[in-house]
Amino acid sequence: MTWLTLVGCLPVTGYDAEFLGFTVPLPVSPVEVRVLDYTHFSVLLDPSRRLAAATACVVDGAALLALRRSGRWRLERRVPTGEQSGSELYSGNPLDRGHLVRRLDPVWGDAETAARANHDTFTYTNAAPQVNRFNQSKELWNGLEDHVLEYAAAYDHRLVVHTGPVFAADDPLYRGVRIPRLFWKVVAWVGPGAASDGGVARASDDRVADGGASVNGPGVLQATAFVLDQTPQLEDARLQEITAQALARDDIPPLGPFRTYQVPVPDVAALTRLDLGPLPGADVLAVPPPTPSGSRPTDITIHRLPRARAWSEIRTSDQIALPLLPG
Repeated sequence: MTWLTLVGCLPVTGYDAEFLGFTVPLPVSPVEVRVLDYTHFSVLLDPSRRLAAATACVVDGAALLALRRSGRWRLERRVPTGEQSGSELYSGNPLDRGHLVRRLDPVWGDAETAARANHDTFTYTNAAPQVNRFNQSKELWNGLEDHVLEYAAAYDHRLVVHTGPVFAADDPLYRGVRIPRLFWKVVAWVGPGAASDGGVARASDDRVADGGASVNGPGVLQATAFVLDQTPQLEDARLQEITAQALARDDIPPLGPFRTYQVPVPDVAALTRLDLGPLPGADVLAVPPPTPSGSRPTDITIHRLPRARAWSEIRTSDQIALPLLPG
């Protein structure tokens, strides 16, 4: 990974791997990426795909500020134009500039810091092309952090959120950029428990939050993962046919209504080939052991995954599986 800094500008904090009291490092990509630090988050830019391979953000729910949506999308000055996707990808079509790091998530701290974070999220390195229409599943995807924050508030108000697209070799090429059809999100927090609960290393007993509040008692790292699918629900042959027809007309490739799944964290690691550090081991979903005939595969066929892995499609936040809190 190559870290890039911007000379002459205010320093930025970037992603904090120790934010939860555990070491939760940036995802590690199998290919060369550019690491770009912003206020409370970092972007791992894949220059060959011209999109972020992953983003990592720290969220202090107790210090969030409700700033109005403001900002104009702009290119990142630290990388060449040819390594990112700007306005030319989104002009004259119904593609949406989807925030990978949700605009609200890094907007916390003092007013100046929060405003800078809000501004930073409108950088094209934090955008990904998504279908420009909302349905219930897209609204659910946008609110996943809120639901987990409400849950985590019973113990701590802090989250780590890793997000990105799933890059597939057959993603349709549109205006020089391959358009991902799947996106993923892994959310981690500290839950109550001890090291014996699942064998995950404990956080320190007396962490101190930024506001000075002590976070006492042992805790365990917990995580859960989600996948957003914008693949049209068509047979593969028909999807290939209409995709080719659309691209020949310089239309965007067909994208379907969003569907959101809660999935095992190891499935995200397998899909993306990213090293997610301790997060697969902190998964709150029960992961079945390998079958006697072999271990879990390191690569997965994307189109067959929801069926083969029995992913759970969720339509409301009440369907998200999280551990019961004690008491």
